[in-house]
Amino acid sequence: MSCPVRVGRGSFDVGDGRRVKKSLRFLALALAAVLALAPAAGASTMPDRLVASAPGLRPQVLALAMKAYEHARELGQTASSIVTLIDYSLPSTERRLWVLDVRRGALLFHELVAHGRLSGDDLATSFSNRPGSQQSSLGSFVTGETYAGRHGLSLRLRGLDPGLNDNAEEREIVMHGAPYVSLEAARVLGHLGRSLGCPALRPEVASRIIRTIKDGTFLFAYYPDPALQSSSYLN
Repeated sequence: MSCPVRVGRGSFDVGDGRRVKKSLRFLALALAAVLALAPAAGASTMPDRLVASAPGLRPQVLALAMKAYEHARELGQTASSIVTLIDYSLPSTERRLWVLDVRRGALLFHELVAHGRLSGDDLATSFSNRPGSQQSSLGSFVTGETYAGRHGLSLRLRGLDPGLNDNAEEREIVMHGAPYVSLEAARVLGHLGRSLGCPALRPEVASRIIRTIKDGTFLFAYYPDPALQSSSYLN
């Protein structure tokens, strides 16, 4: 497993509340194609339902994830309505992973998730695509098949962004459960335990989440990083 690209907050910082309304407008447009899969009566309320159903998920971050998801859908890389979103700009001690069904406007899971040990302690600030970096990667992914690994049921991830996360398979970046992802670990350490770059989950929920999102669903990992801003999935 492996990846160094030091990053800091740039033009992708979502702290500017003045962009909230603009992001919500974009979110409504980004969901338009998804809503073709849903009853027409829900079209006007779907963006609000998604935001309201996902506590702690900022509209600006959701808008970016939906833009990337729609691009992946247009390219035929996913046909699923399931979207997993990780917001690495939040502390590891906060639940910063959401699994959404965008067709129904429903929240399926809201969970803790670990980042790579060389991405930071409680706050992840460094990300990489390089093998051996022990850092998390950002951008758009599609889930693959499951397998039984040393952490139990695990899920392969394929990075879609060239130069940003396309070494995920070579690095063996997978989703799995790990005992260091727990509220008790956060209490003792002041942060979750960290992985070698994998988005690790609480063992109690890992299998359920993995079975829900396996086989071709979309995953988006966010941080206000200029490298993410240049992704073709957001432009």
